[in-house]
Amino acid sequence: MPKAPGIGIIPARFGSTRFPGKPLADIGGKPMIQWVYEKCTRSTLDEVVVATDDRRILDAVKAFGGQAVMTAPTHTSGTDRCAEVAAMEPYRDFSFVVNIQGDEPGMDPALIDAALDLLRSDEKLQISTLAGRISDAAQVSNPNVVKVVFDRAQRALYFSRSPIPFVREGGSAAFYRHIGLYAFRRNILQELASLEQSSLEKAEQLEQLRWMENGIPIGVALVEHNAIAIDTPADLEAFKRQYG
Repeated sequence: MPKAPGIGIIPARFGSTRFPGKPLADIGGKPMIQWVYEKCTRSTLDEVVVATDDRRILDAVKAFGGQAVMTAPTHTSGTDRCAEVAAMEPYRDFSFVVNIQGDEPGMDPALIDAALDLLRSDEKLQISTLAGRISDAAQVSNPNVVKVVFDRAQRALYFSRSPIPFVREGGSAAFYRHIGLYAFRRNILQELASLEQSSLEKAEQLEQLRWMENGIPIGVALVEHNAIAIDTPADLEAFKRQYG
């Protein structure tokens, strides 16, 4: 039986506080958004589209032959932007929607497939995401690295910018970095977009906490992942050194 079709949506804003114009940052003669787009096309996704609120990003994507659409400038999260695109006429027939971060140009396409495989393997699950074990101790205390803890069934218990779990003297624990890629069954997306921002979401600036506060479980697939997320110009220079 053929797999139900999946679409990858890459939300891309021009106005970033820490790194304005980040999607168009040049890496080896190509904008960052092109790196991410091309990685997505190497996965099992049936279609890929960039969702943006800026004409410059739209034009850049179309210039390299990619697919892009304009979305409202009022969205407070990438998932809200994905929900708008998934409701558009050309994209309504996809069973699965994957929200892909536009700032990980070194992303392995297998990560997309891992999130989709988890969702497809459990009919009761509406949302899946990814996590990788942290090997660099400095990342544990870095607020830009989101941590996640999960139960024995690999359902998320909490996400935080703080180190979780807290380890008391004499104790030990493994720490896991959340990888901000989500796969959704399309019927949950509009429900998520209708939820009001929650108190935990506002405190941590993590949209997935809104879903958890409303009782929606999130499955976590464990993967190997060493790619650099580009949050600042310094991160961009580190990526260029790593990938030449």
